[in-house]
Amino acid sequence: MSLNLEQYISEFSAQNINGEHLLQLDGSKLKALGITSSQDRAIIKKKLKEMKASLEKARKAQEKMEKQREKLRKKEQEQLQRRSKKTDKCSSDATEGTNEQ
Repeated sequence: MSLNLEQYISEFSAQNINGEHLLQLDGSKLKALGITSSQDRAIIKKKLKEMKASLEKARKAQEKMEKQREKLRKKEQEQLQRRSKKTDKCSSDATEGTNEQ
């Protein structure tokens, strides 16, 4: 509708074209759906290309965030291990000091 191509809504609906299927359409598939106008196909293909680029950008941003979270989680784990080792060493040193007395 935002592309002013409402005349194709019924065919898209009849063929159960949802978002996932939409992204897989190419020129020949659009033609098979009854989009005979090359201008209309070009408009749709351009919009699909933009949508794919946007999805890819969002996917990469999501991956980057996940990597940052994983890096932070590992860093926190390392800090906990270092603290644990320090506590163990202090306990060990205190025990040795008591034993010497």
